[in-house]
This record gives sequence, structure tokens and C-alpha cells, in this order.
Amino acid sequence: MSALRSCVQLYRPIGFQATLSFLEQLAGPFRREEAALLHALDILSMSKDQRRTDFRRYAATRRAAKRRGHRSPHPDDQNPHQLHGHWYGAPREAALHALRFRQIDQLPALLAPFDPVAKQVDVCVKACVAADGPLTPAQRQLVATAVESLRARLRPGLWQDDPVAHSRTRDLQWVARLVEVAADAAAAEASCAAEQDLRSVFAPGLAP
Repeated sequence: MSALRSCVQLYRPIGFQATLSFLEQLAGPFRREEAALLHALDILSMSKDQRRTDFRRYAATRRAAKRRGHRSPHPDDQNPHQLHGHWYGAPREAALHALRFRQIDQLPALLAPFDPVAKQVDVCVKACVAADGPLTPAQRQLVATAVESLRARLRPGLWQDDPVAHSRTRDLQWVARLVEVAADAAAAEASCAAEQDLRSVFAPGLAP
């Protein structure tokens, strides 16, 4: 158990405690069952291996682009180094688990009164959890606006001036990021399902 916790210290896609909780949901009671403990380690290792593969693929793509003279990444290119809160292999499920985990333990303390941005985040969290991931375009815009507002709050020097406000803003930004991960993953799953439906309609022999 101590070794697993050390692994999670190094790789914790959705935060330390939430990662342990998600592993227990997937693998079973690993604190008292050896088989569940080994299964949890396998799950964590598989996710980290997928992340490492994605990093290598991105590095190869960037090297090829630089050889063609494209020194800077295109704004629409997804950079895996910026995929905070993304659990490889189960991004929607993990993000939703982390949101539910934080709803109980941490989110109420972050919702300071008379803070409209905190209220936006709370609305988006509730909508995302209730829908199991998907958000409407208006809700997606709301969470994007909240992320930008929180990023603007994290100005240089805030930590020295008001460490409590800095910590609260950073944690709210992390929660909003989890909402984005869950919503994006749900949209990707829906798109993949729609594509498979089209394939089954127009080319039944190619359907999985």
C-alpha cells in the first residue's frame, strides 16, 4: 500500500486523494486485498503508459513539423503536456469521479459568498455531474469564461499578497478544468458513437 501511494505521488492525474479513490472504485478494496492492490497498480501503470505514448507521439509530430519550418505549434494542436486532469483510458469517468469527490470534501469551502465566478463553477459542476459529463453549448461557454476569469486572478505576486486567495483560486481553476475534461471526453465519445452508427448504416460490413 505504501508503494502504491508512492506511485500515486508521482502520477496523480486527478489529484492524490481522488486518484486513490478512483483506483479503489475500479480495482476494489486494495487496502485489505492483495489482488485488488495489484489490479490498482496495473490500472495506474496502463494509464501512465498511455500518457507516455502520447507524449512520444507529440514529440515526433513536433520534430517533423519543425523540419518543415513550423517552429511553433498550431493553436488548435492538442498538447498532451497541457492535459491537466486527464486520465488516459478513462478521462470522463475519472474527471466525474474527481468532481463528485470534491463536491463532498472540498467544493463547499471554495464557494465564497458574493463571488460570481465561484457560482459559475458551481453551476457547471452540478450540470456536468447531473448529465454524466455532457454540457450544453451555453454551459460550455460558462465554464470557459470561468477558467479565463480565474486565470486572470492568478496574477504574479498574488501568492505573496494573499496566499489564501491564491490557493482558493488555484483550486477553483482545477475544478473547472475537471469539468472541461469530462465535457470534452463526453463530446468525443458521442462523436465516436455517431461515426460508428454512420459506418453501420452506409457500410454494414465494416461495422465493428
